[in-house]
Amino acid sequence: MRLATLTENEIIITFIALALLLLFAYVCGTLMEKIKGPRVVGEILGGMILGGSCLFILLPQLSESIFFAYPEEGKVLNLFYQLGLIFLMFLSGYNTDIKIDKTNAKTISLVFIGATILPMAGSIPFFGMFREHFIGSINNEVSYCLVFAIGVAITSIPVISKIFFDMGIMNTKFSNTVLTVSTFQDLCLWVLLNVATRIAQSGEIRLGEMVVIVLVTIGIFVIIALISKFIKPVKRELKPVTFYTLSFILLLFMCGSLYVLGINIMYSAFVVGYIVKAVFGTGEVTKTRMHHLESIAFSLFIPIYFALVGIQLNVVHDFSLVRFLLFFGIAFGLEFIGTWLLLLFSGLKLSTKLNFAITMNARGGPGIVLATVAYSYDIISLEFFTVLILTTMLSSMIAGYFLRLQQRKDKNIFNEL
Repeated sequence: MRLATLTENEIIITFIALALLLLFAYVCGTLMEKIKGPRVVGEILGGMILGGSCLFILLPQLSESIFFAYPEEGKVLNLFYQLGLIFLMFLSGYNTDIKIDKTNAKTISLVFIGATILPMAGSIPFFGMFREHFIGSINNEVSYCLVFAIGVAITSIPVISKIFFDMGIMNTKFSNTVLTVSTFQDLCLWVLLNVATRIAQSGEIRLGEMVVIVLVTIGIFVIIALISKFIKPVKRELKPVTFYTLSFILLLFMCGSLYVLGINIMYSAFVVGYIVKAVFGTGEVTKTRMHHLESIAFSLFIPIYFALVGIQLNVVHDFSLVRFLLFFGIAFGLEFIGTWLLLLFSGLKLSTKLNFAITMNARGGPGIVLATVAYSYDIISLEFFTVLILTTMLSSMIAGYFLRLQQRKDKNIFNEL
């Protein structure tokens, strides 16, 4: 058997394209960190500079000679795009930790309802307002409405975690509550996204199939959560190459096999990360190995993924600043108001309620995953894809800067609930 391959010139061009994507993602991400912003925002901006919002307009021939040099180049770059998405969700699954006790159960419940259910319900009257410009080419009303509702309510675990780490407030009462709520929230939203993509593929609502997808999606996580609670982690110390090989086999195999059951690859990768944590534990050896994997993923595949997200954005054509600002105001407002209203029953201080209402608006990685998955299935238009990404970037920056401002006012504010 002989495999088909690219020509030497096509391979070199691909390497140059990847190098430029990585370079601009790194430089812009580093600059964003210098001004205390989320690195992911800078990485997307780096891609935007190389794409339809800048280079493709200023130097179209140069841009085409690098990123559209041969017919299959888009497919080759998309492979790196998918690998970045898989690693991002895999590492998010590994770092997910659900912490519920009697002292924070009430707050978690109130924040979850206020930041998830109320915003999604509140978004319903606005579906029709944006439909003409935001619905994708398959023109599937149900899938579009589900994505719209998810986009309003989603919160980011990776971005919030990074902000908490940078501020030195990880494992405080506030951070543990936010991350636990975000975990439950993301689980519910991934279920809905699975339903949306399945409807988009089939072109119709098959109630029985939808029920199966929901049950399988929730059931998988429940089973894994129960297993992780009772299973004894492998005590035998595996060689690094064995540990990584087994993890990658499980990751790729699960992404492929669960897809047959209607589960898309980003949720499958998230589940595998959770499984690896359960099987291999959280000892120092495993933590060190996962840290090494994070270093590689966040220095190669994930920055390229975010840069490729940015390169697709077009804020010059097929984009309305008015519609973006209107959607952002609706999304941010519904999330803020929903969280605030429910926390009126919590007895928390005014400043703490405000912190929760702002923080739950940080959409980060999951918001980007939502946009890219929905756009790849043609559920949403290029304009809505751009709007969702920009909403994610702006909301994450607001949350990061606001929390730092609160910390400067009171260093102990995040330990008080």
